[in-house]
Amino acid sequence: MALTLGIVGGGQLARMMIAPAVELGVQVRVLAEEPGMAAAIAATATGDYRDLETVRAFARDVDVLTFDHEHVPQEVLRALMDDGVRVHPGPDALQFAQDKLAMRARLDELGMPQPDWAAVADAEALRAFLDTHGGRAVVKTPRGGYDGKGVRVVSDPAEVADWFDGGALLAEELVDFSRELAQQVARRPSGALLAYPVVETVQRDGVCAEAIAPAPRGGARLAEVAAEIGTAIAEGLGVTGMLAVELFETTDERLLVNELAMRPHNSGHWSQDGAVTGQFEQHVRAVLDLPLGDSSPRQPWAVMVNILGGPQHDTLESRFPAVLEAHPAVKVHTYGKAPRPGRKVGHVNAVGDDLDAVVYEARAAAAFFAD
Repeated sequence: MALTLGIVGGGQLARMMIAPAVELGVQVRVLAEEPGMAAAIAATATGDYRDLETVRAFARDVDVLTFDHEHVPQEVLRALMDDGVRVHPGPDALQFAQDKLAMRARLDELGMPQPDWAAVADAEALRAFLDTHGGRAVVKTPRGGYDGKGVRVVSDPAEVADWFDGGALLAEELVDFSRELAQQVARRPSGALLAYPVVETVQRDGVCAEAIAPAPRGGARLAEVAAEIGTAIAEGLGVTGMLAVELFETTDERLLVNELAMRPHNSGHWSQDGAVTGQFEQHVRAVLDLPLGDSSPRQPWAVMVNILGGPQHDTLESRFPAVLEAHPAVKVHTYGKAPRPGRKVGHVNAVGDDLDAVVYEARAAAAFFAD
């Protein structure tokens, strides 16, 4: 009998798990937040992922439950585990992707390299942190932030006065970094683990705009250290499925952990067309405890460029004939989302043996979808 994978969340990550799951003979069910979401093709239920009975009813028809995002409450996850549902990643791991203060504390216990940080409960505590860190710091809400949301660079506690009512905040040193990197690791419940090449990411307005795999100018030592960090975190936290570790490379060539994601991640979209086994297939394999696939690159270079916003006066689909004619070697992935300024509505992948040419192809193809 075919395995059935349940995915909580109907966004683009769930959408991109569907095809590789079907190719593996896996049936897919999706609990979408509302009708018409990106993964609507496999949405067998709609409802609130924060409501236990809604998720419990959905989980009755699946063999394994996984996620399009990290926002399902701990009490829901733990109740499902008590029901005997196989949940991957489980709540013990997922809590560290849900709460940045918990993440920082646990990574300290694991000896992972991090920026200086502190939990600040009020303006006085934040002022003390600023005074010992050059007068500026990054302040984050511990829960719910993504794509630059819930993050502010401040020089005065008054700049986050509206956040203190929600409890303690995370204050981090303002890292002097030369670039941002991301390390992905896949881990099965049985413990088997596999790392992808470390990639360089380019952020614009807090959103990942591009990824280059492998990270250029890195060398073997960078790849080795990044993989060691990703492996240690996956094992130390007991992650199952895909783990993305966002990293800073500092100006003195150290690596520091920025944030974690326990699911397929924007920094790994390149792998759909650039690796033997893409991250979406790998996540399906991992959470179902199937043998992991080869994560080796298919070509020396792969570049992903996000389509942000999209055309505001017509559709993404109307641009396909022109982009496919001009760039027949690229792969375009769209998310079934209406264009909106700043919104991730798709991405373009290009691969090849000349980095400059691959970067050009990906950027030029993505430009067809802009106004």
